[in-house]
Amino acid sequence: MKKSYFLLLLFCSFSAISQEDAWVYFTNKPDADFFLQNPLEMLSQRALDRRTTQNIALDLLDVPIAESYKTQIAAQPGITIMAQSKWMNCLHIRGTQGAIEALSSLPFVSSIQFANPTLNQSGRMASTNKEATVTKNLDIQVDFSYGGSFNQVQMLGGDLLHQQNFTGNGKIIAVMDNGFPGVNTTQPFQRLRDNNLILGGYDFVDRDEDVYDGGTHGTMVLSTMGGYKEAELVGTAPDAAYYLFKTEANTYENPLEESLWVEAAELADSLGVDVINTSLGYSTFDNPAYNYSYADMNGITTFIARGADLAFSRGMICVSSAGNSGNSSWLYISTPADAINTLTVGAVNASGVYASFSSIGPSSDGRVKPDVDAQGVSSTVATSNGSIANANGTSFSGPITAGMVACLWQALPTKTNAELIQLVKESAHLYQNPTAQLGYGIPNFNAALINALAVNDFETTPFVVYPNPFQDEISIVLANKFEKAQMELFSMLGQKIKTFSVSGHQTIDVTEVASGIYFYQITAGNNTFSGKLIKK
Repeated sequence: MKKSYFLLLLFCSFSAISQEDAWVYFTNKPDADFFLQNPLEMLSQRALDRRTTQNIALDLLDVPIAESYKTQIAAQPGITIMAQSKWMNCLHIRGTQGAIEALSSLPFVSSIQFANPTLNQSGRMASTNKEATVTKNLDIQVDFSYGGSFNQVQMLGGDLLHQQNFTGNGKIIAVMDNGFPGVNTTQPFQRLRDNNLILGGYDFVDRDEDVYDGGTHGTMVLSTMGGYKEAELVGTAPDAAYYLFKTEANTYENPLEESLWVEAAELADSLGVDVINTSLGYSTFDNPAYNYSYADMNGITTFIARGADLAFSRGMICVSSAGNSGNSSWLYISTPADAINTLTVGAVNASGVYASFSSIGPSSDGRVKPDVDAQGVSSTVATSNGSIANANGTSFSGPITAGMVACLWQALPTKTNAELIQLVKESAHLYQNPTAQLGYGIPNFNAALINALAVNDFETTPFVVYPNPFQDEISIVLANKFEKAQMELFSMLGQKIKTFSVSGHQTIDVTEVASGIYFYQITAGNNTFSGKLIKK
């Protein structure tokens, strides 16, 4: 009896001091005027340039949290600050339920959201901050020996973009993961190191700058984009630059990791990052009271999904793995794959067939998810010891796609993030008939580029002629309003070399044409268009 009484006391004492996770939201940002008038105090010039290109104005979300608010929260008894988000003007805190609830008396606190929804007066709290919404014969400038990675690149038309020298150069990708051991020492990442393409990183879990420890998952993820080992592995964006952020803990599963992700995304934004890759997903936690339901996968409930949407509103593209729950009891996508404006990637095998483990959609509010798919079965990766291996999971189909997004954006630098995502979706093979398993299907990034160039050129002229320089073939695309046209090819001296009849999208064999510079004229009805071509 005494023993039972002691255990009961112990349980009651533990319950009284048990720690809860919560977000405390603030009413305002008192320093807003200063930061909005001095934008370089909060964003890099590259970040500001990205905003300018996409016509995105600075706003209150860009302003840091008031330091005085953080100081006062940290001084409250029993409260520990775990993370912060300027976009949502809140802190992720940990403490007893009573200590957290006491914060509501502070005049600058607008609301408190517990990670345990039963502790909130109205269940989970929705966001109060949601805002804003080529040919088979090319000018081959890059010719990689892909080895085992060829299929995962070719499936997306990536080899054709690479051949046109669109290899991610000038674009920056942030990788959110659990660690990157070996990236600083092993051969598959030597090319990145030699070209100074690892721009830096931060460990948000341990709050230090050592990202080359922890789990090996991030190393393999990075290798599908930036890895390079001749005749064995070529990543989809081998010339992009990378920031490496550790946001995933290896020893616990807690909503704190969502907050760390958002904090990292905000840093990525300030550094001018273009693409964020997330091969992570959350649905269940160590504390079952924090677990999500499928109903929560609606793009506006989870902290990380709201953060991903805000990252999009800042001009970045978030690429998220769908998850590996397709043949489990959960079945569906996890978060942030449910985020409204993220590009969510499922997995197929080398033949393009749905991988049974790939999490399915739609989102709980009925949106198409996953958006697109890439190879996630026997994907070629580099391990932390530098060996080349195969691995399964949407963890790899996601970054394979993210690398291609960077390459496409390099080719189309004036496109907004929304325009680029739409081009990718429209290029997918199931775009007209999406499914719960594959969404819009497997995208073709070369086709997306061709379509974008056609649309751009049709704004000023009804014709597109490519590639230039050419080798054995020339392709001509006519605007839909023209059924047919005539193309004439002239030498530098004005001599007519050839005449072609053109209709729709047509490829013409010009093998017999000698190397040199030529002029062409296309006539359709009363419209004419001329230009210069170079034969290699």
